[in-house]
Amino acid sequence: MLPDHVDQFQYLIEEIPSVFFVYDLESQRITYVNKAYEQLWNGHREQVNEEFPNLLARLHPDDQEYAADCFSRLAAGRLRENVELRLLTPNEQVQWICVRASSYQPTDAPTSVAGFIDDITVEKAYYQNAEKFNTKKNSTLEILSHDLAGPLRLMQSLTEQLSEQLRTYADPHLHELLRIITTTCRESADLIHDFVDNEFFESSNVELRRERVNLVERVGIMVDNYIRTEKTIALSFSLETSAPAIYASIDENKFLQVLNNLVGNAIKFTPNGGHIRVGLSESPDHVLVTVADNGIGIPVELQAGLFDKFTKARRTGLRGEKSTGLGMSIVQTIVLLHEGRIWFESQPGQGTTFYIELPKGL
Repeated sequence: MLPDHVDQFQYLIEEIPSVFFVYDLESQRITYVNKAYEQLWNGHREQVNEEFPNLLARLHPDDQEYAADCFSRLAAGRLRENVELRLLTPNEQVQWICVRASSYQPTDAPTSVAGFIDDITVEKAYYQNAEKFNTKKNSTLEILSHDLAGPLRLMQSLTEQLSEQLRTYADPHLHELLRIITTTCRESADLIHDFVDNEFFESSNVELRRERVNLVERVGIMVDNYIRTEKTIALSFSLETSAPAIYASIDENKFLQVLNNLVGNAIKFTPNGGHIRVGLSESPDHVLVTVADNGIGIPVELQAGLFDKFTKARRTGLRGEKSTGLGMSIVQTIVLLHEGRIWFESQPGQGTTFYIELPKGL
């Protein structure tokens, strides 16, 4: 039965493809559901209360605590966001649903919850696939910036040394050729790094699109991209986690760009043969993400202003990589937008570890 104030819209509600429901908190029963319920789950809406426990039993194990928390906040009128949950089909496939609901209390009536449920499985698969390749793209850009720019910086350095040794050799044409090679190498390497930096800067200006993400899965994809290049860039990478699944509410694209930036900086300041470790752990209230290297570390005199815009802490990388001085400032801004905090520990000659603490998503 529909509430009086929405009864006039019953025809429209019956025709929409979204499942519309009304749940009475006092009796703990669904008092109305439209016919889309039958289309989505092949159920019988007149038996919805008998079928509902079986539907709840299909909740993905990782989403059960999260769903309970969301319902508690919904009943108290404190749920403001859409809720995305996974249901397991009888053949163990994942069905994604999006729940948009709110509580209300008509005059002289018990409090009820009403809302819409949509199947977003196709949209979710498309989005996750896009994010997977976006993560790979960002990691690849960081890797290419070292793979491509490194040899150019080396050629630039060798040409500069050759020019110095031939300084007394009276051949203007030869000196001009060496100058062109040096300039071309420097400008080409700068162009590569500028391209990577611009990708990071542009994305930081876009509004956050946060969702509940399994960091172990998504960060694992990023680290795997680096592991595949270990022989190429002469560094090793690893991911250490405290649990098989760790969830947080993040803008996946921006947050993984933050991690790519931190890993990219670690690559810049870690000599060949070094190791870079990404870590994920959780406490009851927070998730801790770490990026650690055993590189040259950050000089003590540069540590205080590391997160400042155009910081004086910017340094040329071990392989000649330039720095704009903006990267760490943007990293901190994105972390703060996620209601998190970032800090680091560093010992010159022993390495650096960055820590990012985020509110935990159930």
